[in-house]
Amino acid sequence: MAISDLKLPEGVTAHSFKNPAVLAEGLAIKVAGQLNDAIQAQGTATLVVSGGRSPVAFFQSLIKQPLDWSKVVVSLADERWVPVEHADSNAGLLKKHLLMGPAAKARFVGLYNVAANLEDAAEQADRALAELPPIDVLILGMGDDGHTASLFPNSPNLAEALTLDNPRRCWPMLAPTVPHQRLSMSRSLLASAKNKVLSISGQGKLNTLNDALGGTDIAALPIRAFLQPTLEIYWCP
Repeated sequence: MAISDLKLPEGVTAHSFKNPAVLAEGLAIKVAGQLNDAIQAQGTATLVVSGGRSPVAFFQSLIKQPLDWSKVVVSLADERWVPVEHADSNAGLLKKHLLMGPAAKARFVGLYNVAANLEDAAEQADRALAELPPIDVLILGMGDDGHTASLFPNSPNLAEALTLDNPRRCWPMLAPTVPHQRLSMSRSLLASAKNKVLSISGQGKLNTLNDALGGTDIAALPIRAFLQPTLEIYWCP
């Protein structure tokens, strides 16, 4: 199956690249342009990214683009509830691969905080996100199970987190993989982004995306919530 074989909803576009390095560079050029447009229009720009290892090449390409990082706010679609120094921390990943050099001037709004429990941490993150400017660019990833951000199938708070009219911005979520405890932006906050990209690689994830396009049960494959007009899909083998 090729990405051109997918039956995409009207308004959803797909871009295919020959390898991860070419995808990362193409996405970085596109995102830098969108952020520069936002800065020119309103004086600032807000970028929300996903963690994990997949976006590292994109981060490394993005910091090479011409951009006034002092006017950029960066945040995370989701976070593992571990200290920034932990190897699994998404914030730690950003500090190592994105918020460095010129990009160190960006303002970072993180989700992790030291709290008594995951619910308290999510409530504190929700208050912090109240100060986040409107999202100009959102970069989502997707797992083989159809999760995006940390909106995992069968997580206890999934139904509430997927509700569009719920004003809450951050939810405590449980992942099937270690570390289990996660913090995730809500569907409503993620969906509010002006520009949305789903970046994936590999045949397995293309198969998952095809499955998602063939049904309507959002709880089973949460990525379905974002397969909406204006989404751009970036894929490579």
